[in-house]
Parts: sequence; C-alpha cells; structure tokens
Amino acid sequence: MTQQFTVIVERDPESGWLVGEVAELPGCYTQAQDMVDLERNIREAIQVYLETKQDIAPLPQFVGLQRVEVAM
Repeated sequence: MTQQFTVIVERDPESGWLVGEVAELPGCYTQAQDMVDLERNIREAIQVYLETKQDIAPLPQFVGLQRVEVAM
C-alpha cells in the first residue's frame, strides 16, 4: 500500500539549506543541501514518523497554498 504526502520546501535564509515539511504529518520535517538528498531524507522521516506515531488516523488532508499580499 502506498500513500502520497505533500512536502512544503523552503530555503533556510541563514544556512542556505532546503527544509522540507510534510503538511499532513505535524512535526515531520528534515533538511538537506539539495533536492535529491532532501527527497531521500523526507522519505526516511515519513517512514520513521509513521512507525513511531501511535495515533495518526485520521490524517489531515492538504488542501492547497495561498499567497497573501500585506502592506508593510
């Protein structure tokens, strides 16, 4: 059985590393210097999360992203 997860990827302004966070799994995130390593790391993080988390059902459903402009 497979399941898809949504990974939000940002670049850390201080280190320059990529940070990936799984939208459906609160607290599940990792980092890497490039996208290839980030994907490998996030797959591992998801597997560990699912193996150790006791009460993961039902998982939140990712709906989408929205950009909002705010005057500063």
